[in-house]
Amino acid sequence: MAEVVDARGLSCPEPVLRTLEAIKALGQGELEVWVDNPTARENVIRAAKTSGWEVVEIKELPDTIKVVIKK
Repeated sequence: MAEVVDARGLSCPEPVLRTLEAIKALGQGELEVWVDNPTARENVIRAAKTSGWEVVEIKELPDTIKVVIKK
């Protein structure tokens, strides 16, 4: 089961900072990041790729955008 970072309701850069903290703590594996706006989604994706992680899924739900990354 993937670790989850729930960054809904947070303004940038907080979703990115929480994602990077989780990436550092996890080291490798799978991470789900939940955000609620397109700007946070794009910033999280960019940060993940810059950190060497691969985006494996982006799922748009009614009130949440789920970004799944792994390394």
